[in-house]
Amino acid sequence: MKRYAIYLLDADNTLFDFGKAEKNAFWKTFEALSGRPCTEELYACYSRLNSALWEALERGEITKPQLQQTRFARFLREQGLSGDGDAWNEAFLDRLAGERFLLDGAEEACRRLSAHAPLYIATNGFTRVQKRRLRESAIAPYISGIFVSEEAGAEKPSRVYFAHVFRQLGQPPRESVLMVGDSLTSDMTGGRNYGIDTCWYNPKEKPLPGDCAVTWQIARLSDLLVPWESGAE
Repeated sequence: MKRYAIYLLDADNTLFDFGKAEKNAFWKTFEALSGRPCTEELYACYSRLNSALWEALERGEITKPQLQQTRFARFLREQGLSGDGDAWNEAFLDRLAGERFLLDGAEEACRRLSAHAPLYIATNGFTRVQKRRLRESAIAPYISGIFVSEEAGAEKPSRVYFAHVFRQLGQPPRESVLMVGDSLTSDMTGGRNYGIDTCWYNPKEKPLPGDCAVTWQIARLSDLLVPWESGAE
């Protein structure tokens, strides 16, 4: 793989185990606010509603405040529960910020890669969640900065988001920057449309859809260092 001067790394499901974090945070929120035991069925209902809203956000059909205002209100209504959706959302985000599970190999890969080039997190998450989670995580010493869509005023894959990132970076040559992430719709499409190389993190080695082009594919984050790391350690 080519060596780059700057690496933009997606956060959720690239460095952090978002599935585990989200489930833990939802479980704790539900039991604290409802006074009832949580179940897999309840979490599956929330996940379905939340995923549909995030997809609508990426398509530009809703705003992030609308997503926050809607997801728990819909969940409570669908489950026939009383409660304030905004209050549930606030409680959920507070708990989510404290869940900082890293994916296998993420800490080691960041440590090694940061010895060669600055690493930045590029994420569509919420500022209060992503910044606290990074600050309290084991990879914090290896990350030079974080760009959250909430502060950029747009979500990946929007060109507005990537333009914000490049302004903050001082407008480096686009050929010197690599976008690494697990999402074909936000990370790969966004990077490609902005004219930078992309690397699809694909640990399950799924087939690449014919209508999506990426520069590189990797199954392990350590593959970002091969073969040019030789002799670096």
